[in-house]
Amino acid sequence: MRAMPRSIVVGNGNLLVNYDANYAVRDIFWPRVGEANHTMGNICRTGFRVDGKFVWVSDPAWEREIGYSGDSLVTLVTLRHAGLGIEVRFGDYVDMARDYFIRNLRVSSPAGFRSAQVFFHYDWYIDGSDIGNTVLYDPKHRAVIAYKGDRYFLLGGQAGTEFGISSWATGKKGGPAAGTWVDAEDGSLSRNPIEQGSVDCTIEFDLGAAAALEGKALTHWACVGSNFESVSNYGQELILQRGEANYRVRTTTYWTVWSDKDRRHIADELGPEVERLYRRSVLTVRTHSDNRGGIVAATDFDITKFARDTYAYVWPRDGALVANALDRAGHEDMTRKFFAFCRDVRSAGGYFLHKYTPHGYPGSSWHAWMDAGGERVLPIQEDETGLVLWALWEHFRIHHNLDFVAELYTSLVVPAADWMAGYFDDRNDLVKPSWDLWEERWGVHAFTVGAVWGGLQAAQNFGDLFGDAGFALRMKEARDRLRQAADRHLYRPELGRFARRLSVEPDGSLTADPILDSALGGLWRFGMYGPAEPQVVETMHAIRDELANRAASGGQARYADDHYFQAEPDLTTCPGNPWFICTLWLAQWYIASARSEADMVPARAIIDWTVRHQMPGGLLSEQLDPHTGAPLSVSPLTWSHAEFMVAVDDYVKRVLTLRRAGSRTRKLTRKELLEAGGA
Repeated sequence: MRAMPRSIVVGNGNLLVNYDANYAVRDIFWPRVGEANHTMGNICRTGFRVDGKFVWVSDPAWEREIGYSGDSLVTLVTLRHAGLGIEVRFGDYVDMARDYFIRNLRVSSPAGFRSAQVFFHYDWYIDGSDIGNTVLYDPKHRAVIAYKGDRYFLLGGQAGTEFGISSWATGKKGGPAAGTWVDAEDGSLSRNPIEQGSVDCTIEFDLGAAAALEGKALTHWACVGSNFESVSNYGQELILQRGEANYRVRTTTYWTVWSDKDRRHIADELGPEVERLYRRSVLTVRTHSDNRGGIVAATDFDITKFARDTYAYVWPRDGALVANALDRAGHEDMTRKFFAFCRDVRSAGGYFLHKYTPHGYPGSSWHAWMDAGGERVLPIQEDETGLVLWALWEHFRIHHNLDFVAELYTSLVVPAADWMAGYFDDRNDLVKPSWDLWEERWGVHAFTVGAVWGGLQAAQNFGDLFGDAGFALRMKEARDRLRQAADRHLYRPELGRFARRLSVEPDGSLTADPILDSALGGLWRFGMYGPAEPQVVETMHAIRDELANRAASGGQARYADDHYFQAEPDLTTCPGNPWFICTLWLAQWYIASARSEADMVPARAIIDWTVRHQMPGGLLSEQLDPHTGAPLSVSPLTWSHAEFMVAVDDYVKRVLTLRRAGSRTRKLTRKELLEAGGA
């Protein structure tokens, strides 16, 4: 089965649920976001049987309108099926505070129906395994309960005012057994009371008959907890006592207010569509931020079909950049938790490893502990250590929360910065080799150099803030040394730009990698170079011209001849699939280097390009097909959303600054934007 992008995500920082483009539930993470996927990305089917005809939501005949209710994490989805003659409206959500996954449906038909049944199927891999699971029917609660260890799921609900499920099936799956979902297609479930091992389950709600346009309502809930009492007495019983509407209203209100915490009117400058995607990006990033601090890159489990692993880890680099976007949006409550997470997981030496589980353990890695010559090396990407400190200083600069950063000064800033200041190669005054941000190459990378410089500058700032003169001086000397070395070694006159990587040969000499890479923007992004310095301008112009996708979907590639999910081998047309991250980096440079509002036109075009290439639910993938614009790799990618948030934030601030400085005062017309071209 081909991978299907995740198009809707709902969650509360403990419980996260992903839907695919058909609106089938695919991923259920709990109790930490990104850790323990209890369905392992398999399809959990939703089906409808109307007057003897049956279809699943995966049926291609459905017409789908997929989205959210305003700026909230409550879905607003409409499915229409001509063959069944029905329209189904969904309003699904995870409660803001309690670990309830609630699905509200209203089924109607222009002609009415004599009978209608709705089926919900769950393919269980509790705690990531199909071994040792149990599913059972509990007559007291008129619900099916699935459990293993301290993971419990109560599947109940009500149709109209009728409490409880109408029928159920529990059974084996695997081998010759397809699963209980097959039972639903004839409208009659087996009602087996219990099953264990590799199991799934299907529950049914009987809606009865409905007159033309009358519509029948149904609420289904999955209460999630660590024991039976937490999903029954403190789950279903509370929903019944307080009413499901109480949870729906408070969840809608909470996320609507939360997403607009910064209270900026982005639509005034960039239009309502950009503002909607900005707010959706803030919410999407939040769903991937665990309440204990880990910011997960992505939870789309279909990537396992390609890599046999997931993106459901906390990369300090990705997390730092996402935290910076959240800080800009006013959400210091979440970013404080991330920086505390970083404090707790950093190594004794002060650096960060490749990635971490949401629990804080080292994640799986392909970074070797020895180099090509067999010598022991650190299995790291040094940019991750630098960016955490850079983001922490930006956090303080925005929020001025002195007491918080004071707690992290000796426990995070000093050890990380001292390690970076000592991790230099005395032969060339550059940082020692490590892995690049794309996790593919070993060497001294321009992005890493820029990120480390930004981290050292942040550490110097903290030293000055806390009156630690000796520490601040050491950091200044280290960053000055790094800048001078970059001038000598990274800028290559023969290329007319910076090199993306330097390989250190056994004799200490340096070999430049001539391949053009969008990550070269890291040299200005974190402050090492100014965006208008000639070397930077030359480099960014090369990126703009040589990494542009000339196929229909536009956008910018990561680097020349990028093979990751490569969709077009003709490099003259497409040097690599377009990435949202890399395209938005170019927009950010246009903004940073703009001297008038007219200079902002290309950035505005890229922001609009991003809006055009969002998925129907407002999510951004990692990559796009260069011809069709279809999403490739994982969706959503929090880093993509973060870079969009940053570009929008940069744009709004910069255009106001330019106007105050007396530059062009009128807003640019749509015609001017179109004439300027897009990404």
